Amino acid sequence: MEATGTKIKELAKALYQAELDRTPIAPLTEGNPDLTPEDAYHIQLEWVKLKEQDGARITGKKIGLTSKAMQNMLGVNEPDYGHLFDYMMISDNESFETAELLQPRIEAEVAFILKDDLKGPGITVADVLAATKYVVPAIEIIDSRIANWKIKLQDTIADNGSSARVVLGNKATTIEGLDLQLMGMVLEKNGQQISTGAGAAALGHPAYAIAWLANKLSQFDIALKAGEVILPGAVAAAVDVEKGDHITVLFSGIGSVSVSFE
Repeated sequence: MEATGTKIKELAKALYQAELDRTPIAPLTEGNPDLTPEDAYHIQLEWVKLKEQDGARITGKKIGLTSKAMQNMLGVNEPDYGHLFDYMMISDNESFETAELLQPRIEAEVAFILKDDLKGPGITVADVLAATKYVVPAIEIIDSRIANWKIKLQDTIADNGSSARVVLGNKATTIEGLDLQLMGMVLEKNGQQISTGAGAAALGHPAYAIAWLANKLSQFDIALKAGEVILPGAVAAAVDVEKGDHITVLFSGIGSVSVSFE
């Protein structure tokens, strides 16, 4: 069943309001069991319109569910995506008011900044690498407007890919000579190493994840734009955070990025 335009607007408004009120809502799929992933993307795009009406500006895109473990957990066989906005961007080493979010978690990623537009179909890894201006280490702060993270694929798609904030490292590194696939990552929480990973965790290669996104977005006549920040997916499992936590992510070859939660 395809959701009606009225239902799509109603569900987008509910998610929008949940973020404003900082009060999570029941999973959309509970009250709407026939909701399709296609419906969910249309809900996300309606939510994006509400944000733009508030004056928010799109500054990039994020890809989620790029690891097989996460796909298996939600019973899906492809990633999802969300939009990034100007208000989501946090500078390296900044402190962040945890109370602004509902139930935050963090993920370690390599952020790509584009110098050229990418529009599918037919985008390849080589196209992505050619269009990349530089990469920086990043921490994606994810959040769910769905109570207790009780999400199915349709819930997280509708909820803008569970995106919330992005912390970008200060050091820009061009990709010449970098092995993005084997690039190692260490994640520290309050000075303790709690996980490691490598670029290959994002669909085998982070640039492949971005090619997937450019091709997927062509269905909605959306391009990845020059200057945008593209997050290709986490290289390790998400980590819960709360007030008082300090997170540092170090990537071999491109440096580190940190954020504190207050």
